[in-house]
Amino acid sequence: MHVEWYGQSAFALTAPEATVFIDPFADMSSLADRGMQFDYPAIEAGSADLILVTHEHRDHNGVDAIAGDPPVLRSTAGKLQSPIGEVVAVASEHDDEAGTARGPNTIFVFDLDGVRTAHFGDFGQSELRDRQAAAIGDVDLVFLPVGAGPTIGAAQAAAIVERLGPRWVVPMHYRTPRISFLETEEEFARLMPQVERIDAPHFETADVPAGDGPIAVVPAAP
Repeated sequence: MHVEWYGQSAFALTAPEATVFIDPFADMSSLADRGMQFDYPAIEAGSADLILVTHEHRDHNGVDAIAGDPPVLRSTAGKLQSPIGEVVAVASEHDDEAGTARGPNTIFVFDLDGVRTAHFGDFGQSELRDRQAAAIGDVDLVFLPVGAGPTIGAAQAAAIVERLGPRWVVPMHYRTPRISFLETEEEFARLMPQVERIDAPHFETADVPAGDGPIAVVPAAP
């Protein structure tokens, strides 16, 4: 499976059978008026077979950036049918105040190219609840926010990795040279037993190692 990072929490996962795009961002230039940097290049992606939107914030719900008219699963929960088969949408919150500060968030879990994947969106709870962990189940690849602020930070993300035990975890939603208002991924990386840094914003799952413990895979910022 080919994994392409577009910045923030936006990823395209491409396999022979389908392409899934998760959390594309819209035009973020208005952040400059608030003194905030968001300089990731505008998304120029081909068509996808499915778009997943974890919550309705502009840096996650820019579905118009994706060509064509693919089906969209957005800000929802349940066991849902899609062009790639069943998608498990696990209800969660964008904050540690039962969603009253920043609203709801969806954790999406699905299979693609034999890889069981979970994307946590802007997960902001203080910890993963037992029933959420049970609904997620066994996963191979996890995308987790680690930049603190409006989401969890390094220590909370590391605790989720330890609990779920995936083969790979990709940190997201953190400070890079392109973005100014979050913490970096460095503290999270220090908490991981193994880190694989990629010198490009994309990688093939077949090319990254699968060791005894979770491996943090850190692509270069786009």
